[in-house]
Formats: sequence, C-alpha cells, structure tokens
Amino acid sequence: MSEPQHSRPTLAERARHAVTAVRGSVARRPVPWIAGGLAGVLVLGSGGAVAVAAATVPDPAPPARTTVAAPSASASRTPAAKPSATPTATARAVPDDPAGPTALRTCTIDQAAGAAGLGSFEGAVVNAETGEVLYSHAGDQPKQTGSVMKTLTTATALADLGGSYRIPTTVTKEADGTIALVGHGDATLSAGGATVYPGAPTLGQLAQQVKAKLGNSPVTTIVTDDTYWSDADAWDPTWPVSERTIGYQPEVTALMVDGDRANPGAATSPRSTDPVGRAGAAFRTALANAGVVGAANAQIVKRATTSSDTIATVSSQPVSTLIGQMIPNSDNTLAEMLARISSKESGSDGSAASLTGVYRAALKTYGVDPSGIVIKDGSGESAANAVSPEFVAKLMVPVQAGAKGLGTLSNALPVAGVSGTLSSRFTGANAVARGKVHAKTGWIDSANTLGGWMDAADGTRLTFAFYAIGSSRAAALPALDAVTAATYSCGGKLTSS
Repeated sequence: MSEPQHSRPTLAERARHAVTAVRGSVARRPVPWIAGGLAGVLVLGSGGAVAVAAATVPDPAPPARTTVAAPSASASRTPAAKPSATPTATARAVPDDPAGPTALRTCTIDQAAGAAGLGSFEGAVVNAETGEVLYSHAGDQPKQTGSVMKTLTTATALADLGGSYRIPTTVTKEADGTIALVGHGDATLSAGGATVYPGAPTLGQLAQQVKAKLGNSPVTTIVTDDTYWSDADAWDPTWPVSERTIGYQPEVTALMVDGDRANPGAATSPRSTDPVGRAGAAFRTALANAGVVGAANAQIVKRATTSSDTIATVSSQPVSTLIGQMIPNSDNTLAEMLARISSKESGSDGSAASLTGVYRAALKTYGVDPSGIVIKDGSGESAANAVSPEFVAKLMVPVQAGAKGLGTLSNALPVAGVSGTLSSRFTGANAVARGKVHAKTGWIDSANTLGGWMDAADGTRLTFAFYAIGSSRAAALPALDAVTAATYSCGGKLTSS
C-alpha cells in the first residue's frame, strides 16, 4: 500500500525539518552519533542543493569495554521533534548518560605530569574495575622502584609463605656442653627490652626453655648458625654504605637480634658489620640471666650446628602482622628477610640472585605478567631493580580487591595525609586527595616513587604508579603528590594525551 501523498514542502522547510531531526536524534542517542563523527548530508531538490548538518566534538580515546554501533533502524524511524520557531546554533557539551556506555575520557594530567620536579617521569594509571590502562607515560619502561618494591615483596611473601606463616628461631643441643642458636630469618627476635616490633619473641624466652631442658648441666660453647641461607651476599654492592651506618639497612643474615640496631627501640639506628656476633653475645647474656650454668663464660663460635636435637623454639608473629609493621614505615630489614625466606620456602637457595625467578613465579599467580621485572633486593634500595609503572599499577588491581590474601597489603598501605609515610603529604591544593589515596612511597638517591590505589573524585577506583627519576627529593615529593591529586580529580575520564 502506497504512502499518502501530501503537498510538496519548500526547500527551506525541508532543510529546517532535516536539521531538527538530526538534533533530536543526537539529543536522544548522543554516544552513537558522537562516536560515528556526526555529519548528515541532506540532498534537497532535483538540482542537487546540499545542506550539511554537522556536530564537532573532541576525538577522545575509545571508551572502555564499549562497542559503539551506528544508529539503528529503529532510531531512524523515530519521529523528528517539532522544530522550534527560533533554532539556536549555540554549542553545548553532550551530557554523560549514566545508564549508557562509559563516559568519554577527556581529562588530562599533562600539566602536572610535566612538572620539573618529576625529573624523567614515568607513570601509569589503570581502571581497577575494567583493567584498562587509562594513562601511560613511558609506563612500560622498567626502572628502579625505591620502596614501592616492598609491595612486590609482600605479594611474593603472601604467595609463597601465606599470611599465617611464622618464622622460627631454634636452639639445638650438641655434645660436651655445646648448644647452638639457629636463625631462620626472624629479624624481629628481641633481646627483650625496647623494640620497634611489638609482640616479637625474645631471647629470654629461648633461654628459659634451655634452662628447663638442661637443668644444672653447664654450657661451655654457644654456636651461632646463620646458614639457613649463605651470608656471602649479605650486602648488595649497589647499596650505599650510609644505609647501614645511618641505620636504614642491616647486613642480610639469617640470624640477628632487633634488626641489628644499636638502639633496638629506634627504627633508624646504626647497624653493625657482624649481626650474627651481636646475636650470639646477646644470647649469652640471656642464658646467664636465666641461670644456665657456665653460660656467662661460654665461648661463641659461628658455624652450622651438628645436631637436630631441638631444645628450645620461639616464633615470630604471623607474616600478616610483619607486613603491617613493614609497609607503613617502609622497614627495609623486614623486606629483605621476607624476600630471602620466600626464596627458601619456595624451594630456592635464599640468595639475592634467586629473587628475580622467585618473584616472577609468585607474582604470576595473581594474574599479572612479571616477565620483564628484575629483582635485586626485597627493599627496593638497589638502583639496579627494574619494574615498570604499568606492572605495579596492574598488580595493584588484585591488591585493592583483596584477592588471594592481598587485602593484607591493601590494608597496610599508607593513606594520603592520614597514616604511615604519607601522613604529612598531600598538602595545599593536593589536599583534595587526602584520605582517598592508599599507596606505598619510595625513596632512593636516584628515584622517588609512589604506587597504590585510590577512590577518585567521581567514585572510580584507580590503581597507579608514578616514578620521578633523577630529581631531588625536595622537588619530587610535592610533584608526585600533585600528579596523583590531578589523577584523583580526573577519575574515570582520565586519558593519555
């Protein structure tokens, strides 16, 4: 059946109706028209007169997880809106459709990311819900991480040890009045006074057990055994010696007391060149205080024990607790111990050289690709470590979700302006992100870094990592805070320029 015939409209009337129909369609279905780059060409009259109705919008990156189709047949059949008496040409922003596809990503952090204080800048931001990389500036380039490395160390320890694992320290009985103090990497083992590790086991507890076993039998020799891993690589040659003399890092031996601190109650305290010898001397004092006969004059010998006859045992607090002590204050000692113990318990030899393979195998279990990472230590102090910002940002996706026990790490991360190493950060204009950014800080001579997750201003959960390479700490910290705060403000609309 043919359509009813009507009187023929004028050329001007047809042009106005066509433009109005296009505007109505755009208003009702903005995303398909924008994504298609709206350009309606209307052929009017037999003479080929042409009227072009076009809408110009920025050309954004493709929205996440959205397939944009051309207008459907049903859309083309929708009646055009009644034309207004006075059409307007005023440009208007197309509103976001909260029930429709992902909002256009049009927000940049280029100005903040270009700050001189960031030095040679690398960064990456990921949408935690979709896994999409929203922003990357050299983000795939592996570089030194600083203490952001401790997030990888934590994830590795949780994979290889589990949050409930406790680190033992034992005493064995040999012959002829000889006993051996055997370390398995618990740097929290305490002499019993002040300690930066509340709840740590003590030498006094071991000594009391030894006294109960030996009774009045004398002790003439105390063996100190740190052979759980070799101490041949106890100090990485890329670490500045000042890290030990000032007191940020001890030599990495499997036996030590109070993290080998000269002042056990101070987080930053000079360390020695003989942690094992210090531990032996402190144990001898504890034995004498416990009343063990002959202990006060016993000689101390460093070697592997020859006996498996265990007469005393103490254990560290669970790994989950140690992580809570390590991450907020960026404790290098615990990081190195957890790295070496993870190596041993996963079947490797506990050496620094084993760490790249150990970390790659563990981190792969979280669904990330660690093939490009290079691990020289557990703390991140070495400038020879190489991990890209994109890898850190992608690892933070399961971290923020608490997957496979990683909630332990997420909960331990410092919070901007609130806790840990971020408690005094994010001031001035950057205070907008206070309480919203959960991240690990990093600082070595050649780099300052920040990596974690945030709930952005628009409610989008983002993960990120930013590296400031080669700039001074004084310049880098506020610049890192500023680029992070800019990311917070952009939220899910963030795009790489």
